[in-house]
Amino acid sequence: MSKRLFELHAEMCKVFSNPVRLEMLNILRDKQWSVTDLVSKTDLSQANVSQHLSIMKAKGIVLSTRKGKHVYYRIANPKIIKAFDLIKEALAETLNKQRYCKARG
Repeated sequence: MSKRLFELHAEMCKVFSNPVRLEMLNILRDKQWSVTDLVSKTDLSQANVSQHLSIMKAKGIVLSTRKGKHVYYRIANPKIIKAFDLIKEALAETLNKQRYCKARG
């Protein structure tokens, strides 16, 4: 792999280092939502939601479409959700192993 690809990978991972953006990614997994919808689902301010969406859009994680007064966001590539799910599964397995070890020990 080229160094540029590793740099891009690291930049994308930085975007995912924020729990609010992970929550928004999970909300957007199956459907596009407007900023207003995302504000309602996350209980964040419109400014905060817009800021996080702007960061994700700049890194190519989400795409936007304007329909009248509303801007709708969706996941740019379904493989992003696959990676998101794999990481969550690996973390869940780790937590379960830790609980098992504590219970036994």
